[in-house]
This record gives sequence, structure tokens and C-alpha cells, in this order.
Amino acid sequence: MAGGTRFSGPHWRRVVAALANSDARTAYAQIVLGAELPEVLAGAQDQRRNRAVVSLLESGLIERNAADELVAPESIFRDLLAQQPRRQPQSGVERFMRLGRIERYPANMSERRELLAWIVSEAIEPGEHLTEKQVNERLLSYTEDVVMLRRYMVDFGLLERTASGSSYSRKLR
Repeated sequence: MAGGTRFSGPHWRRVVAALANSDARTAYAQIVLGAELPEVLAGAQDQRRNRAVVSLLESGLIERNAADELVAPESIFRDLLAQQPRRQPQSGVERFMRLGRIERYPANMSERRELLAWIVSEAIEPGEHLTEKQVNERLLSYTEDVVMLRRYMVDFGLLERTASGSSYSRKLR
């Protein structure tokens, strides 16, 4: 994906996770129907309402407009669908991916390294230092097993980890 990073914009997993929460789902429905913040989850405690609203904001299901009102953008689902490839590529690292996620790891080590290097270049900017949690969040776009993917990246020398394990960075060539 040239010119951008894979983890920007809405991600279908965040959208589904937000909608899996009953409070967030109810709040979303109310916002879609035009409710203002005081009316959203009116019977709930502020902390519970705020948690639901934050989840919806982080997922991209809602946003604040110029008047600082909560609105549900109509483009969210179109944007999510646009992220999905139309057909399965037969060459390059994409042949090991399905719908933007790792379908299988190549058995050939040079092909595996190529796949891992591509993911590192897409997910982590040069010079960026990330916590393990931040790395995991970014790698979740590519696989459920972020621990294995992160370990492969470290083992192949593509990702450096501090001795304490508190920070990760893309290895400079």
C-alpha cells in the first residue's frame, strides 16, 4: 500500500469489537438516529457512556464534527470494504496473504524473510520506537498470532528489541 500505512483509518476488527459491546452498539444506534451526547445512553453512568463513546470514536464509527457534535459518518463501511482486495494476487508477498492478512507463512526462508520485511516496512516507520503493546496492535492487522509474527521479525533481524524488552524498533539497514 504505497503512500500510507496499513494501520491508519478504520479497521474492521475495531469496528466489530466496538459493535460487539452492547453499550457501544446502543450508543451508535442513538447517534445514527441523531441523539446528542446527553441523550446517548441516558440512563447509564457517565463513565459507562464515556467508555462506549470512546470505543466508537477509536473504531471510526463516530466522529466529532466542526460543532463538536457526535456524528456517524456514512463513509465508514464503504471505506472498510475498499480496504479489501478484489482478487487474490498470484505473485509477490501478496500470494501469502488473504484479505490483507497472513494466510500462510512461506516455507522457503528467503520468501518468509521477504514477507516479514514487507510487513515491517508497512507497519513500523524507520526510527520509531514502540512498546510491545503498540507493536502487537499494529501486527494485529496481519495476524491473530502477533506473538509469533513479532518473534519471527526479531529472529530474522528485522525488528530490534531492547534488552529489557520494553521497546521495539525497525532495524536500520
